[in-house]
Amino acid sequence: QVQLVESGGGLVQPGGSLRLSCAASGSIISIYAMGWSRQAPGKQREWVAGITSGGNTNYADSVKGRFTISRDNGKNTMYLQMNSLKPEDTAVYSCYADVSTISISRPDRYWGQGTQVAVSS
Repeated sequence: QVQLVESGGGLVQPGGSLRLSCAASGSIISIYAMGWSRQAPGKQREWVAGITSGGNTNYADSVKGRFTISRDNGKNTMYLQMNSLKPEDTAVYSCYADVSTISISRPDRYWGQGTQVAVSS
């Protein structure tokens, strides 16, 4: 089994910054794509950013230029640096990872439990 644990959420004022982390653990052979999505109250889940195992990144237009996704393959950990935060960034942020394990060689997508980000003055 694979566990993803997010951390780093909290309350921040508009214009502020937060750094989210997502640590993967378990019977991991390889981690392929990783990424973040978010869901605001009353809204559909929105994909935010993704990163390949080789470090190629993609971002939603709504966060491009403000958010930076990165990963440390040696630590099985991914990060999301969020700058110039806006009230509309308020949401539960969840990480995902496509992982192959000892028992299942074909990669499956795993999700974290989510961390709350609130942007308010």
